[in-house]
Amino acid sequence: MSLADLSAVTAAEKLLAGEITSAELTAACLERIEAREKDVRAFAHLDPEHAMAQAKASDEARQSGEHRGPLAGLPVGVKDIFDTSDMPCENGSKLFEGRNPDEDSMVVSLLRRAGAVVMGKTVTTECAFYSPGKTTNPHDPARTPGGSSSGSAAAVAAGMVPLAVGTQTNGSIIRPASFCGVVGFKPSHASISRRGVLLQSPPLDTVGVFGRTLEDAALLCDALDAYDPGDPDMTPRAHMGLLEKAISEPPVAPQLAFVKTPAWDGIDDDTAEAFAELKGFLGESCDEVDLPQPFEEAAALHRTIMAADIAKNLGPLRERGNGQLSEVLLDTIAEGEKVSAVDYHRAIDMVEVLNAGLERIFERYDAIVTPAAAGQAPVGLGSTGDPAFCTLWTLCGLPAISLPLIVGGDGMPIGVQVIGQRRHDGRLIRNARWLMSSIVDGADTGDNETA
Repeated sequence: MSLADLSAVTAAEKLLAGEITSAELTAACLERIEAREKDVRAFAHLDPEHAMAQAKASDEARQSGEHRGPLAGLPVGVKDIFDTSDMPCENGSKLFEGRNPDEDSMVVSLLRRAGAVVMGKTVTTECAFYSPGKTTNPHDPARTPGGSSSGSAAAVAAGMVPLAVGTQTNGSIIRPASFCGVVGFKPSHASISRRGVLLQSPPLDTVGVFGRTLEDAALLCDALDAYDPGDPDMTPRAHMGLLEKAISEPPVAPQLAFVKTPAWDGIDDDTAEAFAELKGFLGESCDEVDLPQPFEEAAALHRTIMAADIAKNLGPLRERGNGQLSEVLLDTIAEGEKVSAVDYHRAIDMVEVLNAGLERIFERYDAIVTPAAAGQAPVGLGSTGDPAFCTLWTLCGLPAISLPLIVGGDGMPIGVQVIGQRRHDGRLIRNARWLMSSIVDGADTGDNETA
């Protein structure tokens, strides 16, 4: 097995024990990139010499006995909407070609503080919206990897990096994680700083992570868990301690709510069948729960907020675009300009109404289970797929995780999405671990056909 195939947690343990070096690990990842990048095309910017220089500096720090952070020596991919002082940040758009920020985003600063090797910038869709980038699905190059964090999900799935950072404004972490068969975690809204990240919609924009395992995602998220007064939506709070939760068992088996959501009409047949099997396998630990009528509005509310904010924050690009913006982005800017202040604020107010309804579910259930996407990654690279199964949870700011637990009829991965109570991310991680362990153990004993 190549070092590039190690999970981040395993690699970190081996680095700490001196069994491997960061230079060896980074070189193995670069070899994997060289072998697969021509097909996967996950990177917007990659400088192998710079990556190796960071890795060698990490090894020298270890040898000299310097304090080492939790990500010391681990290569991490960074979505190309996070400012990096030593690499371009081009936001997936020709309008930003050659842009070289003077300062790191807060997330990149935290990665460096934690000792990570910032491997390179991963491909994003245009301005992290719907127009696809060049990345393909590592499992089938004819299929989309999802978006907008397409390069981050694909790079982890292809073994190019053990960890990557992305963002979600609708379904941009959970959907690509599902399509590419990796773990994707979107924490509660404003848990990780967005300073120095391309702004789309502050009430919705959320930084998240990708890893090969639940523990990997928790490790990376813990390193980014720091209060930043530069992000106006962040508030001081205790450290989440997600890795500890990811390796611990719940005190009692959780009770799960299977929620189809208003998007269920768009579900693929094999995904619907797989979730019926999953619910049957979980038995008394899982009840089907219907959402009341106000939740039918969720997609329209989300669209109102997102379109208006995109018009405000990305609208100025139209003036300098000279025909270089996609039609889908231009149409959304035009749509957002027509949103009234009354409709925008009503949509914002309705978020708390929906959250009040969800709180009632969490009074009875420990977590919600639903598909991460309607099915397997669609064939074709002209679209990033439908984010409908993510929209409600992003709108409400809830933590969500996609677990690669289902295989579709074409052999492609499908994620099981687990959603937790707002600001109870650690509890979600622990319940997701229970679910993953239950299904994997069931598959090992032949009791379950889902995994």
